[in-house]
Amino acid sequence: MPDDKIEIENVNIPGRTERVDRAKYMAMRDALLAVLPDEPPGLKVEDAKEALLPHLPDDLFPQGRTAGWWLKAVQLDLEAKGVIRRAPLKPVQLYKS
Repeated sequence: MPDDKIEIENVNIPGRTERVDRAKYMAMRDALLAVLPDEPPGLKVEDAKEALLPHLPDDLFPQGRTAGWWLKAVQLDLEAKGVIRRAPLKPVQLYKS
């Protein structure tokens, strides 16, 4: 497996994996984990996105472009791995496990 790709999971589709850009994944993962609280109910996804945008490197996410897609991909992967959880509320709210 080339170092520029990383395999991610999707909590909604157990057993299925995708290969994505490692640098963008790691940047988003670090930013998301930096802003999520440790306790429920956590942050709404929209609020998490707003909070993490300043943490993203501009060379990978110029003006925050594609951040929404990457946030969702990283969210679903980290949920599948048990690193973050959803509070049982609507809309979706996330916190670190």
